[in-house]
Amino acid sequence: MTQTVNRVESKKVLYELSNGGCLKIDKNALRIMNGYKQSEKKDVEAGGIIMGRFIKNSKNIIIDKITEPAKDDKRSRYSFKRISLQHQLTLEEEWTNSFGTCNYLGEWHTHPEDYPTPSSIDLKDWKRKLKTDIFSSRYLYFIIAGITEVEIWEGDRRNLEIKQLKKIK
Repeated sequence: MTQTVNRVESKKVLYELSNGGCLKIDKNALRIMNGYKQSEKKDVEAGGIIMGRFIKNSKNIIIDKITEPAKDDKRSRYSFKRISLQHQLTLEEEWTNSFGTCNYLGEWHTHPEDYPTPSSIDLKDWKRKLKTDIFSSRYLYFIIAGITEVEIWEGDRRNLEIKQLKKIK
């Protein structure tokens, strides 16, 4: 594990949601994303889906699990395209095993930059997902793991607005 990964893992992983609640990334999910960071020129983008729980009687969400890139996914230095059916199969298995409490929350991928920002391709893809994906809440979450920081955006299915979430200090 590199020093960059350790530095990121020690930072807070709580983000403020639009509804006043907070979103927490489980340390294991963060550890997996950090393992795919593109710190070397030869590293390619990675990604998958994010899954988690809506905490009962609160406005809080926890990201518990993520899928990792599968062999059928398309990966290059500057792009990741989730193609493998393994992501969907994992989601269905987690949903069944959790008796319906583990939900699809969105997507994650890496960028070869310290402080990631979504590309125009990312934004277009995220809006498509808000229109077409099946999910149980008003929002989807999109994580980009950069070399130094992990950033999260929240997409609203009602108006297709996408905004970056702020870390809770």
